[in-house]
Amino acid sequence: MTILVINWQDKTNPLAGGAETHLHEIFSRIVRWGHHVILLCCHYPGAAREELLDDGIYVIRRGTRALFNFIVPIEYRRVRKRFRIDLVIDDINKIPFWTPLYVREPLLCISHHFFGESIFREVDPLRGAYVYLSERLVPLVYRRQHFAVVSESTRAEFIEHGFSSDQLTVIPNGIDHTAFPFAIGEKAPFPMVTYFGRIKRYKCPDHLLKAFVPVVNQLPDARLYFVGEGDYLPALKHLAQKLGIASHVVWTGRVSEREKISLLSQSWCVVNTSMKEGWGITVIESNACGTPVIAANVPGLRDAVSEGHSGLLYRFGDIEELSQKLLELLTNTTERHALSLGAVEWAQQFSWDRSAQQMLELCGQVSTFCPRSR
Repeated sequence: MTILVINWQDKTNPLAGGAETHLHEIFSRIVRWGHHVILLCCHYPGAAREELLDDGIYVIRRGTRALFNFIVPIEYRRVRKRFRIDLVIDDINKIPFWTPLYVREPLLCISHHFFGESIFREVDPLRGAYVYLSERLVPLVYRRQHFAVVSESTRAEFIEHGFSSDQLTVIPNGIDHTAFPFAIGEKAPFPMVTYFGRIKRYKCPDHLLKAFVPVVNQLPDARLYFVGEGDYLPALKHLAQKLGIASHVVWTGRVSEREKISLLSQSWCVVNTSMKEGWGITVIESNACGTPVIAANVPGLRDAVSEGHSGLLYRFGDIEELSQKLLELLTNTTERHALSLGAVEWAQQFSWDRSAQQMLELCGQVSTFCPRSR
């Protein structure tokens, strides 16, 4: 098959996140299995307008991030004049592309989660309303489409929005078994807590800073590492100063894959404070490095954490409970080691190869049973 994927960004974009990791991990494997994948996404400064990436996906970049969704219908028509497309993938992330209104090939949609009201924590009210209202129209415009969703939480969310269960296939995120150790490595000689991922307001990393204050009071040699970048970083650094724990916080910025694995392996635990996720790739990657995760008990994260086995859950926004969980894990060597063992065991069941195979089978089903309109 020749598959056209429409997504906001490709993996080389500085703003790429978990959705792009998912896209490239899945569809690069589909390329390796003999199919052709074209990715239509937005352009960013310094990028080529078109190129074949090292994973075999051919990328076509058009328009700016702010206006990309408006030009997708035009660019889609240009692409289908150049290539015989067998299937279109609409990778919905924040603002939909409304592909059922104009795509003429069989169409499969991917969704990680609805942002819902959480978008208002991330952006101003005007832009938040734009995203929120756009998502409210998804059940109307996409009502006949089949969706691949990444977790049972997202599946339940779609059903709440009026989709039927037979329209939804859960294909979980995976992990590259050749890239991660799947073993407990040598831990840091001091209590090391890590936040790993994009530093965005809706992911609530400020909760972790506040929860870390009692940890420092009880464990003066404890250190908190923030691994990643994001537009919330300046505010977060200011908060660390205000809380009086700046000397206990390390900001690594964006790191290489090798550095990431090293930091995750050294960590005593990783914390994810997000108010909502589709799944939580960072959770499974941390587990694959032999590190348990403390996460907010919210959609997506509760799917990625095996409570009491690979990590712990706490009530979202409960700073005191998060502090208690941190101290419990950092001071109890026996529990921490048991959760580290469980984390490795839990991570081993997730595989990008398996997820890609499931996605390819679903692509074949949609391509076969959905009529083509020329």
